[in-house]
Amino acid sequence: MTVIFLPEVRKYFENLALILYEKGYFSFEDIAHKYVEDLFGEIKTSLPIRPHKPAPIYFDMYGKNMDYVGFPKNKRTTWYVFFTTYRENGEEIYLVRYIANNHTIAQHL
Repeated sequence: MTVIFLPEVRKYFENLALILYEKGYFSFEDIAHKYVEDLFGEIKTSLPIRPHKPAPIYFDMYGKNMDYVGFPKNKRTTWYVFFTTYRENGEEIYLVRYIANNHTIAQHL
C-alpha cells in the first residue's frame, strides 16, 4: 500500500506550519513544524489501516467517489483527509486529494 499526495496538498503542508504559528496556535515556529511533520507522517503510515467513510457530495470539487478519515490531534481539532483509492500493478494506492480540519469544514460533514 502506498500513500501519495497531490501537489496542492503537499504545498498546503509546506505552508501549514507558518499559518499555525502566525495565527497564534503555536508559540514557537519549530513546534508548529513538528506538529505538521507528525500529522503528515501519521497520514502517510496509517491512512490505509484506518476505517474510512464516503465523502459527502460537497467535496466532489476535489475528486469524485472519495472517502475520508479523521485524524484527531487534540480535544478541539481533528484533521480530515480526503482520498481516492485505486490499484496499479496489484498495489493499492491511496491518493490524498484534500485536507482540512473541523474548524473549517465541520458543517459539511
